Amino acid sequence: MGKFYNQIEEKHAEFMAKQKMFFVSSAPLAANGHINLSPKGLDCFRVLSANQVAYMDIVGSGNETSAHLLENGRVTFMFCAFDGPPLILRLYGTGRTVLPGDADWSELSQHFDLLPFTRQIIVADITMVQTSCGFSVPLYKHTGERDHAYKWAENKGPEGLEKYKREKNRISLDGLPTAMAYKSVRR
Repeated sequence: MGKFYNQIEEKHAEFMAKQKMFFVSSAPLAANGHINLSPKGLDCFRVLSANQVAYMDIVGSGNETSAHLLENGRVTFMFCAFDGPPLILRLYGTGRTVLPGDADWSELSQHFDLLPFTRQIIVADITMVQTSCGFSVPLYKHTGERDHAYKWAENKGPEGLEKYKREKNRISLDGLPTAMAYKSVRR
């Protein structure tokens, strides 16, 4: 039932644009390292071309994807149809973290409505697309976005967000540096 493609086709892009949530997965090279799987919401995913995507990443309690991308680049995205016809779509590729102030930040950030708690943009070059049936994925009804991240960020304020990122977003669970740690060393 699964089908493989060399690039993102128009039907894939249309499907992804309709989804309210996707998942991103990455892993360190170490056999005992922690595999990361994160759900993402909001309107934060963009197809940039047939072989490139990006998502706006917000401040969170960890920054595993950035650390794994810095170490080895591997990333997988998964979209599931939670309404309408069943379908699962995976994007496989290699990615990188783009931080505010990086050379391509201004170009990439134009694709998003940046939020006060936007941390970085993850860009991935896609080498393989896979679709599969999704017959066992349950049906769910989207009732709206949560406002917790907005309230949390507002409560922290700009200085509090910067402090939080320095404390929580520079090193992974496995002790790997993220792009934020690397950038602070380059300054």
